[in-house]
Amino acid sequence: MSIGRSVSRSRSRSGWAPWLFLAPALLVFTWFKFIPMVKGLVMSVHKVNFGGADTYVGWHNFERVLGDAALRDAAGRTLLYVVVTVLLSASIALLLAQALQGTARHMRFIRTAMFLPAVTSAAVAAEIWRILYAPTPDGVVNTVIGLVGIGPQGFWADPSQALAALVGMHVWKHVPYDTVIFVAGLAGINSELYDAAAVDGANAWQRFTSVTLPGLAPAVTVICTLGFIRGFRVFTEVYATTGGGPAGSTEVVMTQIYKQGFQELDYGFAAAASTLLFLVTAALTAVYLAWRRRR
Repeated sequence: MSIGRSVSRSRSRSGWAPWLFLAPALLVFTWFKFIPMVKGLVMSVHKVNFGGADTYVGWHNFERVLGDAALRDAAGRTLLYVVVTVLLSASIALLLAQALQGTARHMRFIRTAMFLPAVTSAAVAAEIWRILYAPTPDGVVNTVIGLVGIGPQGFWADPSQALAALVGMHVWKHVPYDTVIFVAGLAGINSELYDAAAVDGANAWQRFTSVTLPGLAPAVTVICTLGFIRGFRVFTEVYATTGGGPAGSTEVVMTQIYKQGFQELDYGFAAAASTLLFLVTAALTAVYLAWRRRR
């Protein structure tokens, strides 16, 4: 009997012990994430009146969001931004991961050094690229391209180039993170598969498409999922560089939400737009994950 009670007490302690360690993180998440999300949902169906009671308006804020032309343009621009950045980041990261395979000491040093942009804050990265992309003849990038006979470019100041400049900054910052995931994925592929493919007469490209890519499927899923979420939520990089300009050429959904909420003080509209952005992001991510599982 004493042994049974001891086992029961041990199981009880093992049951609540993990929750004890998780409690601080869960409290922080609840206070700074979950509660604001609930408040945002409540605000999305109200007209927020400062100094007075909020007015319930039902779906009116959502109808305004769906009918807002500027927000629709920003949504299309955001979708383009997501597609381009995910494809570029994943492609470049895969090439770098292939080149950085190995356990040599210099390879470990290179991988560590290359990861530095990923741990740089978005605000610092934006300031670095504002300097690099300075739209003056003596700007860093303009000076470099001037050496090969290309004239000064507008970059941040040119509506036709500003979004591409943002894409370049995004790729610089997130390619190292994606590369690390690909390096880990490549390390998990059984080397005997390459030997078997070589015995069967497969060339380098056939080994890549038949062994490497299928083996990297989980890594690709992680990278694309994180890329979707990062892209749809992009804000700091845009706000710290162009603020949505010039001429609205870099306006994305998050900058529109910020302007409606904190400049126009239309919190109901901003909350409804945030809710729809969350639902769209979650739905697209779920569809992608379901498609990957089916593949």
